[in-house]
Amino acid sequence: MKNMIFILLVSLIALTACSKENSDMNNGLSRVVFDPGPLKFISNSLNPKKETMSALYGNEKALESLTKEIQTPEAGAVMKLVTWKYHDNPQYIGGTITGELVSIETVQADHSGKVSYDIKNSLPQNSSPNKEERIQYFMSYRPVNRP
Repeated sequence: MKNMIFILLVSLIALTACSKENSDMNNGLSRVVFDPGPLKFISNSLNPKKETMSALYGNEKALESLTKEIQTPEAGAVMKLVTWKYHDNPQYIGGTITGELVSIETVQADHSGKVSYDIKNSLPQNSSPNKEERIQYFMSYRPVNRP
């Protein structure tokens, strides 16, 4: 009989402990998920001063260009650098997660080798970056090593 009461008590505690609802409604923060389409993840970076994190996506030609460490993308290369604000993960202490989308920068080299740069961002238009510097910044990324 003691065992039966003990089992019922443990079951009651276990069931009531799991019923807590999460009253944290993201603290007013929004998250945007980026769909890279056919592009593959190449590398990422973190800027603690601006509290941003970036992910670089690209096609096979972009990966080859960055692996060879050349100054300009090869013909046919497409790269997108997606930058988000980051904030603390409410579910894990010490973790960060992506938040508001800051910008999507695109570098493309057409089949003749002409390189173009485009940016879509939430920053004021008067702060347009230097296109040549941004292309060189893209080319400074090194692909992550995958086992």
